[in-house]
Amino acid sequence: MAEFFFDYGLFALKALTIVVAILIVVIGSVAAGMRSRKTPDGHIEVTKINDEIDGLRDALSQTVIEPEAYKIEAKQRHKAEKAEHKANIKSIKKALKKVTKDDKQAEPERKPRLYILDFHGDMKASAVSSLRREITAVLSLAESQDEVLIRLESGGGMVHAYGLASSQLQRIRDHGINLTVCVDKVAASGGYMMACVASKLLAAPFAIIGSIGVIAQIPNFHRLLKKNEIDFEMITAGEYKRTLTMFGENTDEGREKFTDDIQDIHVLFKDFVSQHRPQLDIAEVATGEIWFGQRAIEKSLVDELKTSDEYIVKACEASDVFEVKYEEKKSLPQKLGFALDSAIDSVLLKWFDRGTRKGFYL
Repeated sequence: MAEFFFDYGLFALKALTIVVAILIVVIGSVAAGMRSRKTPDGHIEVTKINDEIDGLRDALSQTVIEPEAYKIEAKQRHKAEKAEHKANIKSIKKALKKVTKDDKQAEPERKPRLYILDFHGDMKASAVSSLRREITAVLSLAESQDEVLIRLESGGGMVHAYGLASSQLQRIRDHGINLTVCVDKVAASGGYMMACVASKLLAAPFAIIGSIGVIAQIPNFHRLLKKNEIDFEMITAGEYKRTLTMFGENTDEGREKFTDDIQDIHVLFKDFVSQHRPQLDIAEVATGEIWFGQRAIEKSLVDELKTSDEYIVKACEASDVFEVKYEEKKSLPQKLGFALDSAIDSVLLKWFDRGTRKGFYL
């Protein structure tokens, strides 16, 4: 009997420990969430891509090249880098000695810079909150000889959200900086609204481009409510304050007005695209259709077939290339939520792959 109570007490102690640990995590999550709401903060992260590519090449060289040959090559490379650094320092010192008429120091000569920003769009274009900060940071330093590359992936979403995102890219053009947009996978609908702002628009051969159209879908439960004798009342002021509704009885007049609104948005969308890409036959491409990169270039929807990797590696030969990211400070609940989302996505993708393994693949 004593042994039973001992085992039971040990079990209860373990259970209590687990409960206390869970409570600590929950309380910490709530407290972190409250702090994050009070002080939404973040920081800019910058990575020099030239150094990253050099590191990849160096790691491969150590294995592929003979040890003695690698030592000689590394020594020569170090000597060249040292000479380049010395020349840069000399150029800076020389420039600092020159003074213009308005007593401002002359800017030292330097390589052009390419700033890389990423935009992964969802329905609400949520990434625009980071994008606007990244653009603000870049424009505070960029000059006319520099360039901004946006790696854009989006299937579109809310009109007003992608309108704002497009306006953020327009800031770069208005600042006199060349804007290149590269689409590796998809820029459709709102995604293409953003992409068309570019000075130069690149796409991978099988990237999805286009979908210049507008869609709205609204379920209606009126008959279900009527069948169950449930009344629904909606009071509005203004003839067209509400055209279609989910619960009330929709009218032909309401449908006609709603359709007119959709058509007007489509006209605005087409005008926006035509303004930024006048070479397009807008009547031909503004049908809501999508094209793969190889077909999109025939329609003048894009300027060149090229992946972002190709463009960046080539740019490293003549420019200093920097990847700029604004990392928002995440609360513990957000971190836990992202981890849970990632785990769920992983499981769903595995099951989807198993279920479609007998299908066709490209």
